[in-house]
Amino acid sequence: MDLARREVAGTGPKAGGAGPSLVRLGLMAVPLAFFGLFFAYPVAAIVGRGLRTDTGWQFGRIGEVVTRPDIADVLWFTTWQAVASTALTLVLALPAAYVFARLDFPGRQVLRAVVTVPFVLPTVVVGSAFLALVGRGGLLDELWGVRLDTTVWAILLAHVFFNYAVVVRTVGGLWAQLDPRQEEAARVLGAGRFAAWRRVTLPALAPAVGAATLMVFLFTFSSFGVVLILGGPAYATLEVEVYRQTAQLLDLPTAAVLTLVQFAAVGAILALHAWTLRRRERALKLVDPSRTAVRPHGAGQWALLGGVLLTVAVLIVAPLAVLVERSFDAPGGYGLAFYRALQDAAATGTFVVAPLEAVGNSLQYALAATAIALAIGGLAAAALARRAGPFLRGFDALLMLPLGVSAVTVGFGFLITLDEPPLDLRTSWILVPLAQALVGVPFVVRTMLPVLRAVDERLREAAAVLGAPPLRVWREVDLPLVRRAVLIAAGFAFAVSLGEFGATVFIARADRPTLPVAVARLLGRAGELNYGQAMALSTILMLVCAVSLLLLERLRSDKTSGEF
Repeated sequence: MDLARREVAGTGPKAGGAGPSLVRLGLMAVPLAFFGLFFAYPVAAIVGRGLRTDTGWQFGRIGEVVTRPDIADVLWFTTWQAVASTALTLVLALPAAYVFARLDFPGRQVLRAVVTVPFVLPTVVVGSAFLALVGRGGLLDELWGVRLDTTVWAILLAHVFFNYAVVVRTVGGLWAQLDPRQEEAARVLGAGRFAAWRRVTLPALAPAVGAATLMVFLFTFSSFGVVLILGGPAYATLEVEVYRQTAQLLDLPTAAVLTLVQFAAVGAILALHAWTLRRRERALKLVDPSRTAVRPHGAGQWALLGGVLLTVAVLIVAPLAVLVERSFDAPGGYGLAFYRALQDAAATGTFVVAPLEAVGNSLQYALAATAIALAIGGLAAAALARRAGPFLRGFDALLMLPLGVSAVTVGFGFLITLDEPPLDLRTSWILVPLAQALVGVPFVVRTMLPVLRAVDERLREAAAVLGAPPLRVWREVDLPLVRRAVLIAAGFAFAVSLGEFGATVFIARADRPTLPVAVARLLGRAGELNYGQAMALSTILMLVCAVSLLLLERLRSDKTSGEF
């Protein structure tokens, strides 16, 4: 026990004296500077403008706002819909995580890319697609006279649509590397199939399941576009209310208080997550995933595969099919009229450049954001790889905050803080990738961390005993084992950057719009041509994502490649 305490403190034999502690602090320095400058500073500036006056800070506003009945209703709905959305996503996506990790079937690579496509689509687009399915005149209305718009069910199903890939990728990535012989050994000793899974596999998956649960909850807790479009006036999350108070009512004090409430809630969630998972992490025996996937056999596995395929068809493919159908449904009949209009900036007067240029802009921004997110997130994950005390757990929680803090607040914060030398970035192209990377870093950390912590510590110790410095230990021991996780993280960061909308909409230049911003601008203007072009751009965004993910999927011909 004393040895363990010295190791955590960085003073025991396993820590190698003061070296590892200094190395860990060095790894943390860049992520801390990045988040301090591009996250904490802009958010603090917005809160300061809302709560500070010439006479000082008005902290009394906090009590006044949170005790208002309308705000209490918003807080309650935000919390319970996030819990329900997370639970429903886990129930529907965990079987798919098993199918993609352990079953080998035709079309597996293509289907893996398909389930990730919704994660990059702008929320306004998906909201419109679900309206076409469940709203007035939608598919359910035409077939059975059933409407789900302005109900919580439309919101919950749309949240599953968005977050399905988070569970499949995060949990499935680790599941594919778990040695199935451990579970088989438990069954040989007399345990049933479910008992062996519950006692052997589930504890090993707990960190990945916890990471996926946390990400899904934070995304649904801060849901904006889905609730705004599908919920109608009856439902509002904190994010929607912050937008309403800021953009419509110009009530910055109330918006600032709601931002603080959201901040506190996210902090409490992250603390609970760290407390529940800290004692479950352990070294795992990771194997080549090509050895774990087998052809389906038995009625149970075929039924499970069929159920997953049906779920994907109803919840993932159907909304995407609506986007494609509407992109071709021109006034004169089905054709390419909306796609041709994308090449003309003067077609609708919405842009100063042709809307089609948003495709190239988005790809450039996403590649830059992915590089930034991998650099920052990789350093952070390496620093957090070994268990540590409250300071590092607080650092871990800090990295997740951008997922739960209002993108509206961050976007406005960028505008009012990064406008003076030496950080006058208003006209610089790098501003958009920086905002996108803020959301990508948590995915890099949460994807890499469970695998890094599963690496047997004795391998690192053996390399250190043989004289390898920390950098070489990382290169020779950790990197070969986590190469899959690095590619998974890169794919997530790229996908998130392609579809990021909340902060980008405030900072993207008019002559260099991204795909989500271009779609939102088109949807915000009346007219069939604008709407059709929005659907066409959404289809292009969907295809770009699918092709990108499919290309990464092809890397799996190399057995050391990642989940994408």
